[in-house]
Amino acid sequence: MATTTPYEHPPAARPSSGLLPHAASSSKAPTTIGQLRSTDYVNDDPPSSSRMPDDSDLSRERVYGSPRRKRQRIDADRFIPARSGRDLQSGFHLIPPPPRPTPERGRPRSPPRGYRSQRSEEADETFRELLRAELFDSSAVPQASPRWTSDERMRTPPRNSPSLPATPQKNLFSYVSPRHQHLIGLSTPKKTPQRGHNLIPDPRLDAYSTTPISYHSQQMLLAPRRQHRTVAKVPIKVLDAPNLAEDFYLNLMDWGSSDVLAVGLGQGVFMYNAQNGKVAKLCTLEDDKVTSVSWIQKGTHVAVGTKKGLVQIWDAQKFKRLRTMTGHTARVGSLAWNAHILSTGSRDRTILHRDVRAPEQWVKQLTGHKQEVCGLKWNCQDGQLASGSNDNTVLVWDKTMDHKPLWVFNEHIAAVKALAWSPHQRGLLASGGGTADRRIIFHDTVRGTMRNDVDTGSQVCNLMWSKNSNELVSTHGYIQNNLVIWKYPSMTRVASLTGHTYRVLYLAMSPDGTQVVTGAGDETLRFWEVFKPKQPVRLLGGSIDLPVIR
Repeated sequence: MATTTPYEHPPAARPSSGLLPHAASSSKAPTTIGQLRSTDYVNDDPPSSSRMPDDSDLSRERVYGSPRRKRQRIDADRFIPARSGRDLQSGFHLIPPPPRPTPERGRPRSPPRGYRSQRSEEADETFRELLRAELFDSSAVPQASPRWTSDERMRTPPRNSPSLPATPQKNLFSYVSPRHQHLIGLSTPKKTPQRGHNLIPDPRLDAYSTTPISYHSQQMLLAPRRQHRTVAKVPIKVLDAPNLAEDFYLNLMDWGSSDVLAVGLGQGVFMYNAQNGKVAKLCTLEDDKVTSVSWIQKGTHVAVGTKKGLVQIWDAQKFKRLRTMTGHTARVGSLAWNAHILSTGSRDRTILHRDVRAPEQWVKQLTGHKQEVCGLKWNCQDGQLASGSNDNTVLVWDKTMDHKPLWVFNEHIAAVKALAWSPHQRGLLASGGGTADRRIIFHDTVRGTMRNDVDTGSQVCNLMWSKNSNELVSTHGYIQNNLVIWKYPSMTRVASLTGHTYRVLYLAMSPDGTQVVTGAGDETLRFWEVFKPKQPVRLLGGSIDLPVIR
């Protein structure tokens, strides 16, 4: 039977391999905490004498540890700060605003925080409101305003301000019944609250509450939640679009009032009938390429812009070219109709108004941009034309003015292609910036001011308002390559749809306003069901015949 020393593990208990506290190549037996071997010395110093340690020395070392190093006593406990003299309102004002991220070149931008699901965002907002209601008085709750500047936020408010909330004294994490509150020094109600002559306690009082939160917070949590609108995450239809150009400055797709989609592919224009699914080829250009396509508001006429600066008008029902108009010296990348007036924007930095009924090539020329005009949108109700350019500016032109723009907006720091007029509010224009900007800015063209903006996190390629609800849809390029539905004016994300592997450069909406189609550099067209159909107005008792005033 093998014997072992009192300070050595048996052979079966020794670890075969691994990192030891000392050198692993030593043949000495490993030690455990609180034990020392007879041949171990502190700091690897030799013994002062050649005397071997006896049993008394070993017992002394076992009890008191090393004789040359005094064991230190460590008192570990949680640090609980005292908040009795701290002003939470001043601390909130001293929080610096978050810096705007500037990613390095070559490194992809991380997804923005707003891309989480809507349920998570609403849950976070509910928690923040509950925390504010419990920590602060309901009459003085600090609200974080996005319009604050850095100087306003860093200023410390005066101590004697009447609107500053006091440090919360309520303990949210403990509960004491009213009968035992006098034991810990808390005040108790002297008399049970009465209702008339009946001794019925009021459950809304904190003294009789069985939860650590107030009655107001309980009502907020029990309030009914609004129903979430579900949007299909997958497209209802996908079509191949070979030779679809990946160019940010072109507009190669439009959906007409006759429910026919026109797409420019290379040198030809193709039409897709959304009702029966048939595809027809409208035209093929000779020694030229299609750079823009646009349907007239009502009718079967479609305008086609070319790389050589020509504009052709085609009758889609008869497959016949009606006329070819000149005037530009570079490619025509943007088209916009206003009844019989066709406005064309070109790389030559000019905008031409053309009356398709008149024999002249153009009736008015607008010059104001310094680089290529890549976005054009008419507001037919107010007679205003919005133009976006590669010079990072948005110009608003009035049809009654000759050559001077009505408003000039220069808030963007990248090319502006995405433009959309709101059909629900007069004079509301939305514009989207390119890769260096990534923002959607809302302009008030009645007063000539900027209302608000939102950072989308990626390049904004297209914008369109819903015809049936106060929502808008945007398509994006680097780095998300997705389709986002926004709720206006809160600008909360209703849904984020992905599927394209390249930039979503083209967008068109169906005549009824329920579907949109997107095109990207991956040479695919994807149809999405994003908006609800317009609800008919129902009157009680059926239809009512109203008198006609003549």
